[in-house]
Amino acid sequence: MEFDVVIVGAGPAGLSTAIRLMQQAKAAAKELTVCVVEKGSEVGAHILSGAVFEPRALNELLPDWQQLGAPVTTPVTHDDIYLFKDAEKASKLPGFLVPKTMHNSGNYVVSVANLCRWLAQQAEQLGVEIFPGFAASEVLIEEDIVTGILIGDMGLDKHGQPKDSFVPGMELRAKYTVFAEGCRGHLGKQLIKHFALDAGKSPQHYALGFKEIWDVSAAKHHAGLVVHSAGWPLSSDTSGGGYLYHAENQQIVVGLIVDLNYSNPYLNPFEEFQRYKQHPVISQYLSGGKRVSYGARAIAKGGLNSLPKMSFNGGLLVGCDAGTLNFAKIKGNHTAMKSGMLAAETLFTALTQDDNGGKDLTAFADAIKASWLYDELYCSRNFGPAMHKFGTFWGGAFNTLEQNWFGGKLPFTLKDDTHDYAQLKPAAEAEEIHYAKPDNVLSFDRLSSVYLSNTNHEEEQPCHLKLADSSIPVAVNLVQYAEPAQRYCPAGVYEIIQDDNNQPKFQINAQNCIHCKTCDIKDPAQNITWVTPEGAGGPNYPNM
Repeated sequence: MEFDVVIVGAGPAGLSTAIRLMQQAKAAAKELTVCVVEKGSEVGAHILSGAVFEPRALNELLPDWQQLGAPVTTPVTHDDIYLFKDAEKASKLPGFLVPKTMHNSGNYVVSVANLCRWLAQQAEQLGVEIFPGFAASEVLIEEDIVTGILIGDMGLDKHGQPKDSFVPGMELRAKYTVFAEGCRGHLGKQLIKHFALDAGKSPQHYALGFKEIWDVSAAKHHAGLVVHSAGWPLSSDTSGGGYLYHAENQQIVVGLIVDLNYSNPYLNPFEEFQRYKQHPVISQYLSGGKRVSYGARAIAKGGLNSLPKMSFNGGLLVGCDAGTLNFAKIKGNHTAMKSGMLAAETLFTALTQDDNGGKDLTAFADAIKASWLYDELYCSRNFGPAMHKFGTFWGGAFNTLEQNWFGGKLPFTLKDDTHDYAQLKPAAEAEEIHYAKPDNVLSFDRLSSVYLSNTNHEEEQPCHLKLADSSIPVAVNLVQYAEPAQRYCPAGVYEIIQDDNNQPKFQINAQNCIHCKTCDIKDPAQNITWVTPEGAGGPNYPNM
């Protein structure tokens, strides 16, 4: 099938690209064919975000969004920010000690999954074709030009042989292809390497973000209350922080973000999240409530220092596939949307000039640099490196000073040029961490949590978690790092078990995978590659 533009991923960036393209086509009375492919079973099924939403880009994209019924209805009413000192004590920080980027006046508590479902409706009304349940498995590159994508075969058994239900993959060809897969997109990763898009840039940095939704009583619910925290349960050499948002319908969103540059291989991010919910500041809202959903996802947080070149022959990278998230705000939806809108404007200009496609649209970089998106990322460029270099307390103090007094424009740039995976210490140099058993009231185990994510994969299919060398997990990672995959995975995908000869064996439970991409990022040997399973596989988030 051939289109003018194919967009991979129906998240905020991809859908904003599609909508803006068709808005321009309609205004110019020009016919455009635009297709969006989405690997989730439906639009929104794989979308997971905090989320406190800044409507700046939405105001530009669809100014009448309120009249159109956008699911953006719970304004932030109050910000509480704490420093957790230990499992019991906390200090509430006054506003002047908090970076102004963390203030949320004018923002909304939303479900980004539901926002994407609504954006998809707006796109379809404009004539965009959206294909959910189809996974883009390969990039089509001919003479060093991206010419489209290949939708993966469906109905293969675990050995890669066709079953009775076999359906061959399809080529979707386009003049231009936009990659909007979200953080650590597996095709975006290939494109960055193939075209050396990250040359001269700091390596991308990541965090692992957890999220649960809880139903709570009316007495404990305060719609629009936003709580952020730093400190405990994370140790002083592990950066990150927690959040708790009071959403609509007597629901509370709670989560923990753990930066993936942590050094102790015994650290278990999932268990740190279970501990977090026990703190009195958090448990006061959750006690007596019911957990109804769980998920986890990697977050690209390198910012401007790690932003690759976003154009190449025949295509563009947008949103978190490139890393446009503003970590100083802990927000990436508005920046992803803006990058998609700028991409659409660049594409439309090219396509109206009798462009047959395949060019490197370097004008995209110029458009970004002239926009508020670039200003945001520039002013927050030191935020992540400061936290990594100085720790939570002093890094936070530096960021408050830079953001509140200098507007993010100090005359120097901090860098963190060490890959996250390279920062693990050998197990022999680290202190083992012992976690309490779940109480099944506030804390839970991984398997019961994965159940709430509605994760499912067709069991008889090739494993989508590829090992470059199957001996490394036991021969190298287990010996040197006590095989951290069995702890950093938030879904219990990786286990060390005993084989028939009572020898350690690395087992992959791919059925459990919630597509967070942590293994692809944090494996110290860079031996694991995440590729797409069959379309419609993975989590099915209802309103994350």
